[in-house]
Amino acid sequence: MTNARTRTRPRDEEQTDEQTKDSGLSCPECGGHVVSEGSETVCGDCGLVVEEDQVDRGPEWRAFDAQEKNEKSRVGAPTTNTMHDKGLSTNIDWRNKDAYGNSLGSRQREKMQRLRKWNERFRTRDSKERNLKQALGEIDRMASALGLPDNVRETASVIYRRALNEDLLPGRSIEGVATSSVYAAARQAGVPRSLDEISDVSRVEKNEVARTYRYVVRELGLEVRPADPESYVPRFASGLDLSDEAEHRARALLQNAKEKGVHSGKSPVGLAAAAVYAASLLTNEKTTQAAVSDVADISEVTIRNRYHELLEAEDNLGLV
Repeated sequence: MTNARTRTRPRDEEQTDEQTKDSGLSCPECGGHVVSEGSETVCGDCGLVVEEDQVDRGPEWRAFDAQEKNEKSRVGAPTTNTMHDKGLSTNIDWRNKDAYGNSLGSRQREKMQRLRKWNERFRTRDSKERNLKQALGEIDRMASALGLPDNVRETASVIYRRALNEDLLPGRSIEGVATSSVYAAARQAGVPRSLDEISDVSRVEKNEVARTYRYVVRELGLEVRPADPESYVPRFASGLDLSDEAEHRARALLQNAKEKGVHSGKSPVGLAAAAVYAASLLTNEKTTQAAVSDVADISEVTIRNRYHELLEAEDNLGLV
């Protein structure tokens, strides 16, 4: 005779995946299927409670849709590669205030200052940690200046970590490898920036950026496709306040240029700038070459040369 108690349960009761999970046991009374439900293990056939008062490791709240579940979830921030410690260490606030917003006394302020100092020393205990902290700070600064999204920052941080782990930094500056990581990550994510734009926000020269970029891509085996001129069009059109019609016309010009092979060997930035300029004229949203030059950060001579090549490649164009 067993001491386990029984409970009447309708067999047609629906049990969701979140409420019920398979325990892998069988019922000692009838040999039926046993499932764990909350803090109890119950037979799904006869209703026998096999075990009770178990530790329920699930949340103490209930949610009925994904939005409600996200709102009630109480977890820490996710790990991120954009921080040298991946965001797992403790940060001590620089403000000398307690949890209620009251200012700390002089002795408490001195104590907190010492804690901050030692906390910072423990966070960057070796040269690799200090290297990462400096480089990831540079990546974040350049990505902010270029208006790059968070996924590009994450990718750039991963590329730099790989370069550091594979000993690609000896003989090269931290800033140079960090800049190359941002350049490669932006191109991989489909939001490329020109080499001139990257160099403007970097602390190293353009030639060093280009040389380090080629080295990093080759050694790490990164798959970086040539920049597509069309990927520059939305940013240029937005900077010039052009309409969607003009942006669409610029894309059509570039697609036609690809079909005719005009884009081969040409700078994608120059082609995109020329296409935006030509599209603005075709849609009667006249803009100047100087304005396009400022937005695209490319010379007016290049815009004029690419502009005429696009017109020659375009069939039945209304401009001469």
